Amino acid sequence: MLQLENVHAYYGLSHILFGVSLTVKQGEIVCLLGRNGAGKSTTMKSIMGIVPPKKGSITFKGVDCTGKKPYLMARMGVGFVPDNRRVFADLTVGENLEISARNFHPGGWDKDRVYDFFPALRKIDHRRAGFLSGGEQQMLTIARALMINPEFILLDEPTEGLAPLIVDMLAEQILRLKENGMTILLAEQNLEVALRLSDRGYVIDKGTIRYHGSSADLADNAEVRDAYLCV
Repeated sequence: MLQLENVHAYYGLSHILFGVSLTVKQGEIVCLLGRNGAGKSTTMKSIMGIVPPKKGSITFKGVDCTGKKPYLMARMGVGFVPDNRRVFADLTVGENLEISARNFHPGGWDKDRVYDFFPALRKIDHRRAGFLSGGEQQMLTIARALMINPEFILLDEPTEGLAPLIVDMLAEQILRLKENGMTILLAEQNLEVALRLSDRGYVIDKGTIRYHGSSADLADNAEVRDAYLCV
C-alpha cells in the first residue's frame, strides 16, 4: 500500500534521511523504531509532503506521490497524527472535528462514530482544545485524523508523555482500528507498545534503516535493541 524507495530528506542544508526504504502492506501495522532524533518524524513528514524528499520515491496505492502537498495526501486517503498533536487550541473539541470532516460515506467516520470510538471526547464536546489534558489532546488528534475517512494513518509517537493507563487505552484503540481494516505506520520509542501492536518493524538510526523484521524477530534480537534502541 505504501512504499518508500531510497528517500533522502533535508532540513535546509542538514541531511536527515539517508536512503530510507520501507513498505507497508494493506491491513498491517508496521512500526518505525528509533531514539530521539533518529529520523522517525522526518520519515513521517516526508511521506505526508511536509518535508518533501530531495531524492527517492514515495508510492501510495501504486501512485507516485513523492513531494505531493499534505492536503493532496489527505485527499488520497492518508491521515496524519503528528507528534506535537497540533490541535486548534481556541476551537472546541467538536469544532476541531467538524472542520476536519471529509469524504464521508455510509459506514464511514463521522462525529458520532468518532465519539463512540473515544467516548471521553463526547463528554467534553464543548471544551476548548487548549484546555485538554495530554491524553485528551491525543485522542482528539487521532479522532481528527479519522474524520477525513482515511485508508492509511501515520501515527507519530502517539504514546509520548502519556500516563500508562492512557497508553494502554490508546494501544487498544489502535488495535481496533486495524481490526476495522485500517493500515497504520507507527513511529514509536516505546518498544513494548510498538511490538505489541505491530506486525513488522523497522529500526532507524541516524537517518538510515538499520534493521527490518517481524515484531517477534525484533523482540528476540537483543543485539539490535541494545545497539539502536536502548538509551
